[in-house]
Amino acid sequence: MKTLAEFQSVYNLPLMELILKAAEVHKANRQANDIQRCALLSIKTGGCPEDCKYCSQSAHYDTPVERQPLMSVEEVKLRAKEARDRGATRFCMGAAWRSPKDGPQFDEVLQMVREVRQLGMEACVTLGMLTEEQSLRLKEAGLTAYNHNLDTSRRFYPEIITTRTFDDRIQTLKAVAKAGISVCSGGIIGMGETVEDRLMMLVELANLETPPESVPINVLMPQQGTPLQMAPTVDSLELIRLIATTRIAFPKARVRLSAGRDKMSRETQILCFLAGADSVFYGEKLLTAPNPDSDADAQLFRELGLPIPSSC
Repeated sequence: MKTLAEFQSVYNLPLMELILKAAEVHKANRQANDIQRCALLSIKTGGCPEDCKYCSQSAHYDTPVERQPLMSVEEVKLRAKEARDRGATRFCMGAAWRSPKDGPQFDEVLQMVREVRQLGMEACVTLGMLTEEQSLRLKEAGLTAYNHNLDTSRRFYPEIITTRTFDDRIQTLKAVAKAGISVCSGGIIGMGETVEDRLMMLVELANLETPPESVPINVLMPQQGTPLQMAPTVDSLELIRLIATTRIAFPKARVRLSAGRDKMSRETQILCFLAGADSVFYGEKLLTAPNPDSDADAQLFRELGLPIPSSC
């Protein structure tokens, strides 16, 4: 069993030593120049019954986000093809549900997964809580990965969400893993949690029977109308330390530098890559929040000497 003390001893190393150690782990287990580009699409927006304090799609808060019904399969297929042509190799689809209901809409999501896979891309969805049967149906449709973030530590979790429990999230991760789908699970920093809370979240993930194959690290993007709209900015060095610690803790996983990149300098992003991050979301929007545009990312990748598609 991994312990908090183990993670603290890594996180608190002198910064340069920590980054170099993470870079060595990264180089030994993954290709340092392989930074996966993913696209994220909100296939059903707003009206979520959950009360996550960071989310502009929650029906509990008065936010500028307008409710939109489930997109059509054809529209999702078109958006996936556009993302593939811009260089994305993983297409992620998110629906603002507490949990999907069996029936026509879930059947449409299954078809969306099939269409994305037929385009030669990895397919990931985040739909809320799943049953074992739903997980199996997604696996049969060809789903590559299921995203279901723990968000934060078990102890801080009730300060952020009250409409589902921390163990509800763990149960979904278990159902997904049992079905043979890769687990994608991480968290959000900047919600008022402590560094210890961030590390406790990693400990929970590391001690799962099937640890995640990818760990997204999101920086809170305060949204108008949510309880966390005035949350302070996360210190960039704290982010880099967490990325490095995550890489060391999950040497073979994708460490995904996810939400918040539009507020990061190029230098911060490069240090995150050096510390072991090897995935970004590519495109102007993350569900309902802004993201660096494709041209800016293409320029960053050129300066890093990384391959980019000719269409960029």
